[in-house]
Amino acid sequence: MAFNYDSYLRMEKMPTLWCWGCGDGIVLKAFVRAVDSLGYSKDDICVVSGIGCSGRFSSYVDFNTIHTTHGRTVAFATGVKLANPTKKVVVVTGDGDAFAIGGNHSIHGARRNIDLTMIVIQNFIYGLTNSQTSPTTPQGMWTVTQKIGNIDPTFDACKLMEASGATFVARESVTAPKKLEKIFKAALEHKGFSYVDALTNCHVNLGRKNKMVAAMDVLDWIDSITVSKKKYDAMTPEEQMNLLPTGILKQDETQREYCDAYQMVIDAHQGKRSKITQDDFEKKI
Repeated sequence: MAFNYDSYLRMEKMPTLWCWGCGDGIVLKAFVRAVDSLGYSKDDICVVSGIGCSGRFSSYVDFNTIHTTHGRTVAFATGVKLANPTKKVVVVTGDGDAFAIGGNHSIHGARRNIDLTMIVIQNFIYGLTNSQTSPTTPQGMWTVTQKIGNIDPTFDACKLMEASGATFVARESVTAPKKLEKIFKAALEHKGFSYVDALTNCHVNLGRKNKMVAAMDVLDWIDSITVSKKKYDAMTPEEQMNLLPTGILKQDETQREYCDAYQMVIDAHQGKRSKITQDDFEKKI
């Protein structure tokens, strides 16, 4: 029997405004299926989105939602989580929103290891605003701001988040929706900052301007630059060049989560403890 998404969506907002063939809908459906399989109540989830094509995500899902300003998704989500530490708070953003104007917030959210699930709908371009270079646009690709080819070095967002302190880091493509669903489930269940790079196609504002005319052309290109972590780890450094590993790339459950650390501050002000020491951070709770 086909999965019924209706109860998780704001049906008055349907159909979506995403372009035909866009993978954002695949990301949304994989996320909904993950939430359903985990049995979470819709009232216990808050989805925070920013500006860009990914920003429409919070308009379409029937959870507690915040559609906030450009680059500030993690900052708003941090406030929501600290005020509601028992709730699931999910950030849905784009590669430009997360790593250009929002880069500082993303780094410090990961550094604090606050219990957020951050999903970056990674389409390698500023899709909504007509093809400007994003921090993840491959070098050499045409963009409206670099018409002879992008010269900017490219972020590997997963490596950036791992280096910043995220305790769960994963990547998957919309060409493998069931795997993406499993990644979302693992990210939601992880206590700490979870980062998911959800690779998808923007065939309108990236693909057709880089000789990939149809949606499937871009999806085929994504398949050509991705490989499972197991295969990636078996490759030589030369073979790994220009490839992105998929799957769970990091999972560390030994680090203290930020809301738990903040509770120590509350306890200190309430006279339940005298001070916080380094020893409090050298063991798992």
